[in-house]
Amino acid sequence: MASALKLVAECGTGLRAWPSAKHFTSWLCLAPGNKISGGKLLSSRTRRSSSRAAALLRLAATTLGRSDTALGTFYRRLSARIGKAKAVTATARKIAVLFYNTLRYGMVYADPGAGHYDEIHRKRVVSNLHRRAQLLGFVLHPIPEEPSVS
Repeated sequence: MASALKLVAECGTGLRAWPSAKHFTSWLCLAPGNKISGGKLLSSRTRRSSSRAAALLRLAATTLGRSDTALGTFYRRLSARIGKAKAVTATARKIAVLFYNTLRYGMVYADPGAGHYDEIHRKRVVSNLHRRAQLLGFVLHPIPEEPSVS
């Protein structure tokens, strides 16, 4: 709760200075800054920031990593794949978008829970596997579950 109040103190309540959530996350230095030269992507790192608002969002993202929420599951899945530092930035960006939409448009956030997020992720992985198998000329069938003996 204290972090939310500090975030409102840093950014204000109107957020009309930023036309979209993308502008807001870019201002916080939570969006990648693509450096392109000659059509080639040289770097897509996020810029360094001394913003207290960005620091608060990063702290909230780190704390969420230990919670049983959809955002916590998102953080843990990313940190296993790309590392803790990048996962903190990605989760902080996601929190910033939720914060922007809540204050600007009055959106109410209801956490669907870690189980819901895991189920959506599982469905996405299975559909990608089916699509890739079909491209290679295979068909995937689920293994039938064996009835439990009581």
